[in-house]
Amino acid sequence: MKTNCQPKNSGDFNLNKFKKYIMKEVVFSPNKNKIEEVPYYKPIAKEVEVFTHSYKQKLPFLLKGPTGTGKSRFIEYIAHELGKELITVSCHEETSSTDLIGRYIIKGAETTWIDGPLTIAVKNGAILYLDEIAEARPDVIVAIHSLTDHRRELFIDKLGKTIRAHKDFMLVASFNPGYQRGFKELKPSTRQRFVAVSFDYPEAKIETEILVNETSIKESDAKKLVNIANKIRNLTELGLTETVSTRLLVDAAKLIESGLPKRLAVHVAVVEPLTDDLEVIKALKDLCDLMI
Repeated sequence: MKTNCQPKNSGDFNLNKFKKYIMKEVVFSPNKNKIEEVPYYKPIAKEVEVFTHSYKQKLPFLLKGPTGTGKSRFIEYIAHELGKELITVSCHEETSSTDLIGRYIIKGAETTWIDGPLTIAVKNGAILYLDEIAEARPDVIVAIHSLTDHRRELFIDKLGKTIRAHKDFMLVASFNPGYQRGFKELKPSTRQRFVAVSFDYPEAKIETEILVNETSIKESDAKKLVNIANKIRNLTELGLTETVSTRLLVDAAKLIESGLPKRLAVHVAVVEPLTDDLEVIKALKDLCDLMI
């Protein structure tokens, strides 16, 4: 289950729209929230082993790394391997503790409480994944504090009660330290509440293997894509906010495998998403054309 946890136009509350939102996005269903198909994931180091031990010890887990390095895929893979339900929340600047914990809605002449994804996960023992947690509002960090230490409990101030976390509940969060440095960062006191693992772009051989397994692209073409990525990643003078991620390479490989010309696939799936600067786009296109 994945949700942005932010109904639009929250000021003008629409019950029917919110009920639809709640029923589709937040209601817990053990069968629906389990990852049925095995997500492809190539372990890079000891991250699977570290997570497994952290889960056994009920320790919160933090995934750090650039965009598109496999953080979300990793948590889908590990949830499948453990046979646990996964609830994903894509955090953004408007995500609040109310969105995570829950809220009252008016139903006819009555006021009804609706649990948010955090409360649902705490009660049912699911893995809650807060993607890009540093993007959320500060009150989100405050709300999860008591779940990240020995207490493992959630206080719902609107209900005036505290909920003890299910024995299988686990809190996982991710953030991009490079992109958010100096803008939105996690405080040291928050980081120290998590076991943390860093993700980065894999070495060329492994990244090539990932592309082949994900898309069935020819190994020779996969190697060319990886070479392009590594070349651009080293061009720090371009001042790109984000560089070429493995995710972008997978997109390009899928387009090539479906029959799109290789150069065009690289242009639209790798170069264009990186920048809007026309001069930089032209320079990158020329570079890629020479390499594929």
